[in-house]
Amino acid sequence: MKNILFYIYHCYFTIFIAVLFAQQNSPNVIYILADDLGYADVGYNGQKLIETPELDFLAKNGMQFTNHYCGNAVCAPSRASLLMGKHPGHSYIRANSPGYPNGQTPIPAGSETLGTLMQRAGYKTACIGKWGLGGFHNSGNPNKQGFDYFFGYTDQRKAHNYYPQYLWENGTKKYLDNNNGKQNEYSHDLFTEKAISFIKKNENNPFFLYLAYTIPHLRLQVPDLAQYENKKWPLNMKIQAAMISRMSRDIGVIVDLIKKLGLEKNTLIMFNSDNGAHGKAGTLDFFKPSGNLKGIKRTMYEGGLRSPMVAYWPGKINAGTKNDHLSAFWDMLPTFSELTGEPIVGNSDGISMLPTLLGKNLFQKKHEYLYWELYEGRPNSAVRYGKWKGVVRDRREGNEIQLFNLEIDESEINNVAKQNPEIVLEIQSIMEKSHEKNPFWDKDFKPLFNAEAASKVNGVKADIENKYYKPQKLNK
Repeated sequence: MKNILFYIYHCYFTIFIAVLFAQQNSPNVIYILADDLGYADVGYNGQKLIETPELDFLAKNGMQFTNHYCGNAVCAPSRASLLMGKHPGHSYIRANSPGYPNGQTPIPAGSETLGTLMQRAGYKTACIGKWGLGGFHNSGNPNKQGFDYFFGYTDQRKAHNYYPQYLWENGTKKYLDNNNGKQNEYSHDLFTEKAISFIKKNENNPFFLYLAYTIPHLRLQVPDLAQYENKKWPLNMKIQAAMISRMSRDIGVIVDLIKKLGLEKNTLIMFNSDNGAHGKAGTLDFFKPSGNLKGIKRTMYEGGLRSPMVAYWPGKINAGTKNDHLSAFWDMLPTFSELTGEPIVGNSDGISMLPTLLGKNLFQKKHEYLYWELYEGRPNSAVRYGKWKGVVRDRREGNEIQLFNLEIDESEINNVAKQNPEIVLEIQSIMEKSHEKNPFWDKDFKPLFNAEAASKVNGVKADIENKYYKPQKLNK
């Protein structure tokens, strides 16, 4: 009976959305992604030293998500999860992968992405900033992955430098005035200029802008220290703060432009970070970018995975609201699908968040769990399962599952695995069924989980099949 009622409610909501958006132009979407911004690097999540007034405005006048998670704990796999709607156990890209010229592991040809979906829905599309999912010489070409316009870095290693020799504009290298030690053109500022130009050019058409800023990823570089110049701080701290405040300022410029063009009530703006804070150059102790959360970038703890998500859409999203809906990057593809009415080609691990965004919580489907795996250094995994969080720090060494009750231990201090063996086994089962073999990332490792070894470590008999995966050779 409960399922029948939910089905009826969901059908009603689908009709409601269709009527709502039939009465107006297709809503524009601006999705802004920071790079290595910690959950508590922003004022609305408790940051006291770095000023982010424009981002705080979005939080105050939009919806802040307290249980939204990144696609992964490092750049490339997180962005792949976002664009392709897959959790890391199904994703084609599961780690950073240097070694490809002008980019990392390319997205395969024919993939469904946010860009391809929005193009089919009749949107003009742009990716401005950091791509990191292939280059113009292979299938990862952003112009072939759904983006009419691209400006920025294809290779995320080159994105470490804010004063590069060149940036790509579609398939052309645009050389900058930064040669021979010059630092005249700051890439972040160019991204903002191009974003403004794209919005103005398409103000009369529905548009989708994926604005992938590189701040505050290392290196620590900024044209000026702004309001931090006279602070009695170490220089690196001044630079880090100035970078983040500069990004906040420029997001404010974009929001003001949307208002000026009269597009505010027809534009959904979303803000996120690709993973946790980098924690380098002393910033971890100084700014405490993870707040009370444990871990940073590349870790499976909350500080590595929790994202400071905000959604802003005046007249549609209730202002000044906080929402604890459990969600992740792979939910964006079905969300934009429901928003535009354009069906997804293929499968997604995500669930549309549109009911939550519009305050229709009764119609919101929920995740049973969220799953991550990452192959950076040691292969590690995590599961969010209700109030529980299971973490495996190294799948090759005993397969111990650490268990935390986030309801009372958000900082993941107390490992309660031994007190909750049934939950441990349930999480182990989720990890098993969520992993699909991948020739790039299974090649060096034995089983994803050895149930017999896990039984010994966790002190409880495992009833899960002991699965071993044969090493795979890397595709050439």
